[in-house]
Amino acid sequence: MEDYTELIPGLPEEIALQCLTRMHYIVHEVASHVCQRWRLLLRCRDFYYHRKQSGYTHKTACLVQSLHIPADSSGGNSKPENQPKYGLSVFEPDSDIWSQVDPVPKYPDGLPLFCQVASSEGKLVMMGGWNPGSWEPLRDVFVYDFTTRRWTQRVDMPSNRSFFAVGAFDGKIYVAGGHDESKNALKSAWVYDITADEWTELAPMSEERDECEGVFVGSEFWVISGYDTESQGLFKNTAEVLDITTGTWRRVEEAWGVNRCPRACVTVGQNGNFACLADTDPTIQVGACGVDLGDRTLVTGSAYQGAPQTFFLAEKKNNQGHNSKLVKLDAPDEFSGFVQSGCFVEI
Repeated sequence: MEDYTELIPGLPEEIALQCLTRMHYIVHEVASHVCQRWRLLLRCRDFYYHRKQSGYTHKTACLVQSLHIPADSSGGNSKPENQPKYGLSVFEPDSDIWSQVDPVPKYPDGLPLFCQVASSEGKLVMMGGWNPGSWEPLRDVFVYDFTTRRWTQRVDMPSNRSFFAVGAFDGKIYVAGGHDESKNALKSAWVYDITADEWTELAPMSEERDECEGVFVGSEFWVISGYDTESQGLFKNTAEVLDITTGTWRRVEEAWGVNRCPRACVTVGQNGNFACLADTDPTIQVGACGVDLGDRTLVTGSAYQGAPQTFFLAEKKNNQGHNSKLVKLDAPDEFSGFVQSGCFVEI
């Protein structure tokens, strides 16, 4: 590898920097092998924020999606397995490009079932879930770097936890609620610092919340609905909100107006109220899942159990959160599987 003293020989530094800033993230891994200076720059946190400030990051949806079953040699479909396998798909709406993230080396045949994903500073964080072979709960944490196109295993979650709320803000991942390995609903909460690779315990919520949903509204972490250990399936209409500055929680009444599971289907509607994406269109009323992309929301679901997945981009009106128009997407066959959950990643 060469070690140039100039970013691009013969060009002023500021012009060379602008040239590298405009490179699409998909070529960063190859470009990092040009020279040591490029390698250090492309992997630098400050360069990510420089790209973001300059408007050259790319807004993508990363989806935990069932893997496509290819047609067999006779032209039909292969016989499906009892339990579908999941992978990570990335959709870039501006270019209409779909791609697949490389499998986690520890789980080459499919992601942990019901794992959670979040993003921080252009990186993807995957945590928890169930072992796809034994169904044992996991505490694994993995981070995917789109520049190096590699997974790294990080320090485990402090305890086994499934079906928890998750949200990301300012380089940290917040988790709350869910249930433990004995199916006991939890009210505890933790925060993970991706740079320091460490977990810090937060004050607990006022009550247990299993199968809750996490949403950041500004700098507040909302944990929506869920149910207690003794009332499985009876979803609350309340939420708890963490002030990340003071570390204190407050309870909000009537935050979730429907008696249904909020996981992956919560959207901030008009006037700041929470709404269920399943009510957006009859073709996505089952298994609805949404990823907020800022000015748009990627929405998926099906009309009935077992029906094909439908994909929409919901364009927002005046950036106030109200979805005013649904634009149907034609996802390629290999990206047409059921979407379990997803997150926004600005790469």
